[in-house]
Amino acid sequence: MEKSEGIEGENGITEEKQGFKDGSICGYDSLHRLLSANLKPQIFQEVSRLILGLNCGRALETIVLPESAKALSSKHDFELQAFSFSADKELLREPRLVRVGLIQNSIALPTTAPFLDQKKAIFEKLGPIIDAAGASGVNILCLQEAWLMPFAFCTREKRWCEFAEPVNGESTQFLQEFAHKYNMVIISPILERDVNHGETLWNTAIIIGNHGNVVGKHRKNHIPRVGDFNESTYYMEGNTGHPVFETAFGKIAVNICYGRHHPLNWLAFGLNGAEIVFNPSATVGELSEPMWPIEARNAAIANSYFVGSINRVGTEIFPNPFTSGDGKPQHPDFGHFYGSSHFSAPDAACTPSLSRFKDGLLISDMDLNLCRQLKDKWGFRMTARYELYADMLARYLKPDFEPQVISDPLLHKKSS
Repeated sequence: MEKSEGIEGENGITEEKQGFKDGSICGYDSLHRLLSANLKPQIFQEVSRLILGLNCGRALETIVLPESAKALSSKHDFELQAFSFSADKELLREPRLVRVGLIQNSIALPTTAPFLDQKKAIFEKLGPIIDAAGASGVNILCLQEAWLMPFAFCTREKRWCEFAEPVNGESTQFLQEFAHKYNMVIISPILERDVNHGETLWNTAIIIGNHGNVVGKHRKNHIPRVGDFNESTYYMEGNTGHPVFETAFGKIAVNICYGRHHPLNWLAFGLNGAEIVFNPSATVGELSEPMWPIEARNAAIANSYFVGSINRVGTEIFPNPFTSGDGKPQHPDFGHFYGSSHFSAPDAACTPSLSRFKDGLLISDMDLNLCRQLKDKWGFRMTARYELYADMLARYLKPDFEPQVISDPLLHKKSS
């Protein structure tokens, strides 16, 4: 959990810093709702335009979902939001509509519970949320990073490796039934045990096709070494490149967690033709929250595709305190996973975020025609200078690389 710090208010009374112990922002579950509740409607409309952008010149419309999905949301206490991204009508192409979903959730049992019980409980918890996605007609659904387990990678305790599964393991079989039942592509990010290569572990996203088949997998390209988030104890950088998976509902890719900080990683998925890139993550407010609404949105704009950003919620307390060698006292948790899952579009529009502390399902309709329309409008792909970048990168990789720096000849001349 993020630590609250006292700040001096206008009346001289010490007030708590935004980010309360319950994970809220001054009692509100998201920035959007805080602003909505505290600004006059006219002002909020303009602020919302600046924060969320406009889609084809208009604010996003909400989607009316089936009563069965709403009933599941109410019964199992998870947030349910839905919005629609449109595209301009074209004369030579029909709209390419797809309904996409993101699930964010906290763990189901304390980390001290038996591992088998934790797995069973997370299956039971996610089942109704996936059912709600299916009842709502979701075509592509993405779960959060390492959804099957606590995010224990930074404890550096090896016993958490027991949660690792092969590609065809129990979690895949669990999701295959939903994929087949609802004609839905499901992206399942797990800790993978590669039984064919010495039981090596990877941070992997498995793509399950709408017929229940395994389409393929992508392994996390970038491993963080930041504070508590030093995950190389468990797995190293992935070896699958930047695959784009062609599904019945569009071309999709997965940029797992820390890869969102690397613009070239986003670029490579775009060069391979991605129309939707998912970013399943686990990140805490103290570390990354100011970046969270910026990076994915910028990637969607720069690469002319949609982005789905997912972050887990809650504070996961581990039985053994740990430290990261940064001089800070030992602690039993990484901080508060602040949720705030959202979608970004290539025209800079984005949805309001899900809650900072509650389980949720976010649904979005997308017209994939918008991807090409924005390529035509801005010409980012056409005006890029890949030959210059390739030459620079080739030179940079050589041991004798020297930066292209031109110094002022008078810079180091001694004054007479």
